[in-house]
Order: sequence, then structure tokens, then C-alpha cells
Amino acid sequence: MAETDEIEGVAPGGDETAGRRRGRRGRREVQGHSDAIEQKPFRARRNPFAPVQAVSEDQLEAIHSASLDVLENIGVDFINSEAKALLKAAGADVSASSDRIRLDRGLVLEALASAPAEFILHARNPERNLKVGGDSVIWSGVASAPNCADAQRGRRPGSQQDYRDFLRLSQVFNVIDLNGGYPVEPVDIHASVRHLDCISDFVTLTDKAFHIYSLGRERNLDGMEIARIALGLTHEEFERTPSVISIINSSSPLRLDTPMLQGIIEMSRRGQPIVLTPFTLAGAMAPVTVAGALVQQNAEALAGLAFAQIVRPGAPVVYGGFTSNVDMKSGAPAFGTPEYMQAALVGGQLARRYNLPYRSSAVCAANSPDAQAAWETVFSLWGALMGGANYIKHAAGWLEGGLTAGFEKFVIDIDLLQMMDAFLQPLDTSPDALAVEAIRDVGPGGHFFGTAHTQARYKTAFYPPIISDWRNFETWRDAGSPTAYDKAQVVCRKALAEYEAPPLDPAIAEELADFVARRKAEGGAPTDF
Repeated sequence: MAETDEIEGVAPGGDETAGRRRGRRGRREVQGHSDAIEQKPFRARRNPFAPVQAVSEDQLEAIHSASLDVLENIGVDFINSEAKALLKAAGADVSASSDRIRLDRGLVLEALASAPAEFILHARNPERNLKVGGDSVIWSGVASAPNCADAQRGRRPGSQQDYRDFLRLSQVFNVIDLNGGYPVEPVDIHASVRHLDCISDFVTLTDKAFHIYSLGRERNLDGMEIARIALGLTHEEFERTPSVISIINSSSPLRLDTPMLQGIIEMSRRGQPIVLTPFTLAGAMAPVTVAGALVQQNAEALAGLAFAQIVRPGAPVVYGGFTSNVDMKSGAPAFGTPEYMQAALVGGQLARRYNLPYRSSAVCAANSPDAQAAWETVFSLWGALMGGANYIKHAAGWLEGGLTAGFEKFVIDIDLLQMMDAFLQPLDTSPDALAVEAIRDVGPGGHFFGTAHTQARYKTAFYPPIISDWRNFETWRDAGSPTAYDKAQVVCRKALAEYEAPPLDPAIAEELADFVARRKAEGGAPTDF
């Protein structure tokens, strides 16, 4: 395809030094021409539309009540002695000989009442701070994939170079608000120190808010310390300033294991937000009915969210929903399904019932960035938005049920997110926008191409796509018949060529480097290999 040779950019996974050298040359070329990637500035995004009420109030109360019955009468396993001691002190039914904890509904609801309805997540660049809750909408890219894929090198295990290239893309594209986890796992870095390199890369390669993993106490403490250093806060200021976020996944059905509970304890203790997200797949780790899966999702979410408030009343939390179904022929997870959309809508209703921010995802089960990937991603994104989600995770680059981060898919999804961003902009109904004078000037049977009204607005009147191709067939054919996948390769190279590291205070950079070096010398986080 002819267009792929027009831009000298950085091939994902290519040589770092040579890539950056090509990137500087490519950036000059892009800045000197009108074909630079078109995008709006970074902005606080809001959803102007009322969330869909997928079930009646009576049906919602039935799900809520059934969830509390599960917590009171069946219980949830809390596999951590410190967590059990905290729950016992709070009045939960705890047995020394069992991990099973039963939570009285009064205890749960009283604890949830202390959780804030919204909060500000701070970035090292204050212009990129994020409101979480209300009608806000936050998008982050793919996270936690063990593999990545692109047209040049195919599907492969993730490397540090691939990881850093995804971070560069997330920085270039303003529509990505948050670095919501490692886009791809850099498996060429040992697990004991991987978090130190990856989280410090969040700070040096981007200036956006970021996520840390709850995979053991040491990783939480290291991640929070890096965030504190990045924002230049004292320890006391840090505990008053939500500065980093972590996803807490229950181990469905009805279990919270030690790493997740340590994450809740350490994050909440220091006033840092957690997103409690059960991964409830109907037919596998949850009942086969959507309603039953939602009862289990809600019970697991409420257990973890209430526990966070027991650790520290008022700690910022987010209600997470990630309920979908499996393919009953193979057992494989399915995403972007009608059932996924239904669960996303009802999950939003439940979060609003508890007056909590809501997290959902834009995901697919497709193995390549094809038509299936497009419709499943749109389905899940639409379900999340109609459900009133505040934080939509995995919104760019997710493939293969989360097993692969796709470079071309990332860019294709950026176009989708930018289009959705334009759709969410309130409609202008000012006198100028109503255009009565322009209609009068043209009158019956004319056209509006040459009117002063059009000439004053045509450059910014409509969303300019970076992937969608609006040329007629002959022009498109003469250009080499590029597909969306072809164009995504070009835009990906161009974006990496345009990347520039955001400014970082030298004192912060030095303190960060010293901390990472010291923790590496101490061995990082313990592993069994």
C-alpha cells in the first residue's frame, strides 16, 4: 500500500535510538505540512445525555436485595489475616478457622455512605487532572495484555520497547485521558523490578494520570511513592490528594485474595482511589443468567467497596462492572455482546443507586482489527456510555479478549473515540448556529458551499477522521485502495514520529531515578523465581 511509505516514523518495536532519530526527522516533516494528525486539545469530557434505565426501580431493588442476601447468608472469602481483623473489628461475622466473611447489610450500607460521589484524580500536569464521577467521561487504552501485534512484526510477547511505544501513543493522542495500566506487559524485564521501570516510564514519557497494579504490598507502596515524587507532594499532601489509581479484581466467584486485599488496604489507607471490578463471566464464574451474574457482581463489588471504607472512611472508590458471557460452545470469554451491553447498563444503575462513580470497558473478542473488532468495540463502548460510565477502560487497542494489544487497533479506536468525543459535544443552538440569515441568502434551490456562513466555519464545522475514508471510489482507488488497517499503520508511524517527551522538573527526575535505583538494589518486589 503506497501510503505506508510516505511517512518516516518509528516502527513499533523497532530500534530505540534509530527510531528516535527517524522520529525527529519525521516530526519536522509533519509540522511543515497540513497532514499532521488532526485532533482537539485535551479537555474535561462530560456526557450530556441521561443514562438509560435498563431495568425498573423494582427490578433494580430486587438485584440489590439479592446481593445483600448473598453477603449476609453466603458470604465472601477474604483471604488475608489483616483484612479479617479489620472486618471483625467493624462488626462483620468472622471465624478464626475460615476465610468466609458474612457482612450484615446494615454494616455494608453504612460503610458505603462514607464514600465520595466524585473526586479529582491528579496528574503531574495539572491541566490533565481528571474529575471522576458525576457526568464525567474518562478514557484509557488497553491494559495488561501479555502480547502485542502490528503489521510489521505480527503477534509477539510484549517488550519494554513495545510498552514504551504504547505510552508514546497515549501521550500523543489527547483523547486518551489516563494511562490505565501497562498497555502490554514488558516480559523482557524481570517481574521483581518491572513495576519500577514501568511506573517511572509513566512519569517520564507522559504527563497524564496513571494506574498501578495491586500485585503485592511492595508494588503498591513503590507505585504510590513514584506518584508522590512525580507530583512533588509531601507525604501528608499525598494522603489528601488522589494521585494514582488501582484496579481491584475480585476472584469470582465470591473471593478477594491477598494481593487484592493488600491493594485495598494500602491504597485506601493513604487516600488513593481503587476501582473494585468483579470479572463475572456468565456461564463460567457467574450464573448463566445476566440477572444472576449481576447479583454476584454487585455482591462482590459491595464487599470490596465497603471494606475500603472500613479501612479509611471517605477513601475514594469507583464501582466497577465487567460482566459479560462466555461462548457456551468453547468456554471462551465473549465481549461486546448484547448481554455485555445489558450488564453495562444495569451496572451503571447500581453504581448510581450507591452514589458512586462507575467504571466500564470498551472491549472485544476479535483476534484481529477487523469488522468483528469494530462492532464489538462499538457495542461495548455504547453500552458503557448509555450506562453512564465515568471511567471507560481498555478503550483503545484491546484485541483477543485482552490477550493482545494491537498497535493498528489502538489507532483505529482513537478515531472512534474522537468521533464519540465530537458526538458528546453539546449542540450549538445560538442564533449564528441556527443560520436563518444563511438560509435566507441561499433561498430555495441554491447551495451553501459559497455562503459567508459556510466559509467562516468550514474548516472546523465537522469532525475530520484520521482513519475513516470519505473520498469517492475513484479517488480512493487511485490512492491505492487503502483499508482502515492500512491507514492505521500510517497514522501509528506518524504519531510516534510526532511524539515529544513532556517537560519534567529536573529535581523530580533526579529524585525519581534515585528512588528507582535504590529499590532495584534492594531487590524490588519479592518473586518465587
